[in-house]
Amino acid sequence: MLRGLEIRDMLIIDRLELEFQPGLNVLTGETGAGKSILLDSLGFVLGWRGRAELVRAGAAQGEVTASFDLPPSHAAWDVLREAGFSAEDGELILRRVNTAEGRKTAWINDRRCSGEVLRALSETLVELHGQHDDRGLLNPRGHRQILDDYAFLGGDVAAVRDHWRQFAEAKKTLAAAQAQLDEIRQEEEFLRHAVEELDRLAPEAGEEITLDTKRRQLQAAERVLGDISKASEALGGQGAEGQISNALNWLEDSAQEIEGQLDSAISALGRAMAELSDALQSVDASADQLRFNPLELEETEERLFAIRGLARKYDVLPDELAAHAEVLRARLETLDQSVGNMAGLKRAVSDAEAAYDGAAQALSEKRAAAARRLDAAMAKELAPLKMERAVFATELSHCEPGPEGQDEAVFTVATNPGAPAGPLNKIASGGELSRFLLALKVCLTSETRGTTMIFDEIDRGVGGATADAVGRRLAELARHGQILVVTHSPQVAALGGHHWRVQKDVEGGMTLSTVVPLEPPERIDEVARMLSGDRITDEARAAAKALLVG
Repeated sequence: MLRGLEIRDMLIIDRLELEFQPGLNVLTGETGAGKSILLDSLGFVLGWRGRAELVRAGAAQGEVTASFDLPPSHAAWDVLREAGFSAEDGELILRRVNTAEGRKTAWINDRRCSGEVLRALSETLVELHGQHDDRGLLNPRGHRQILDDYAFLGGDVAAVRDHWRQFAEAKKTLAAAQAQLDEIRQEEEFLRHAVEELDRLAPEAGEEITLDTKRRQLQAAERVLGDISKASEALGGQGAEGQISNALNWLEDSAQEIEGQLDSAISALGRAMAELSDALQSVDASADQLRFNPLELEETEERLFAIRGLARKYDVLPDELAAHAEVLRARLETLDQSVGNMAGLKRAVSDAEAAYDGAAQALSEKRAAAARRLDAAMAKELAPLKMERAVFATELSHCEPGPEGQDEAVFTVATNPGAPAGPLNKIASGGELSRFLLALKVCLTSETRGTTMIFDEIDRGVGGATADAVGRRLAELARHGQILVVTHSPQVAALGGHHWRVQKDVEGGMTLSTVVPLEPPERIDEVARMLSGDRITDEARAAAKALLVG
């Protein structure tokens, strides 16, 4: 509930403090007295779009503060919590400042806030209704939501939204799997050939280095073995060993004739012969160790070159060939699995679509039943408002399926029998539109939600018994909470529980707007003025008293 409104230096308001009450609060005054300024100021502090220049001439800045008393369950607290504000106190204070240069700053309970948070919060605090109300009842885009709220279909809509999300996710999963399958199929031939080629070679990590080392060793062995063979030939056979053996035989034959003169040489040659024999054995042993099969070198080189060739072909390091083969094999397995999974994914999409269609159809049926109930309720409400011949209808039509179902709702009216029906905001005249809006609001409001409703001259264009019916409907609606009504109708004003008069005064050559709370005697004069004009007669006062008593 809106508890207080404090305005500083806004338009033609110097300083103004208002305290509102539960029930029906009426604001009256002559045309141009400044009633719209109050709504502009309230809209400003709530973050609504309005006049660009609000600061009073000569003032550095304008400021508006609005205080609300809210129950713990009020939706505003959820908005605050989501925005990161504390939501513990029952009082909510909004303050917004507008400098003469146009800079705007807002606070919620003395904490700075953005305009986005302020506007989201305002939607839970105040509803504005009038002939040019494009924020709610007159906006066809919101009619389906209004119908859902009327029929308490929030849970059903949430269920449909959940089925829609599951359906969308199933389609997304299927599309992703299909795209992956198509991509892999484009390279299936290459994958199968590559895997077959790699499997046939079966390279192992580290094998390239091992083969390269072995190849170098085999190549080195080939060169070294040739030298060793030459050395063996030089040492053995007719080489050094044979020559020394022949020399030793010759010396031994001659030694008998020269009586020991050759003993030293024969001994040395014997030792040399023994060393030479050891050396030859070592050379032959080395030759045996280095001896290799030339075919082995050929096979080693062939495999090494094959591994390096595949590495270049697939643009990986030789040691990565085995891992690369696994990657390609995994893509082939994905292809095979995807083909099998596609049927399951398609079934999941079909099942999700069927579940969504079922929930959406059930919601459509509930909306149709709710539309009939709303139309019947509107017919009952329009009769006391002297519009018993008018027809209100909630038209439902099929639309593209979406998260809120597959229905569109539009409120249509026909003001006279036989007249064509059309959208609410295009068919009804000013006075008729006001009464349609009031009747619709009465039907939609079953209990208090802690929201302040403002009706801006909703009784324009009606008078007499019709104006009295409008006032009584407003009073009935106010029993559920708080209503502020800007009115020119004495019948409506007389039914208010609390009454303020908006007036202009000239102070120091400056025109200022003020708001005066009216006590019972003052209310009589104000209602009399509304009945008779500037000259208040005794008859007007008597009529005013009758209205106030009635």
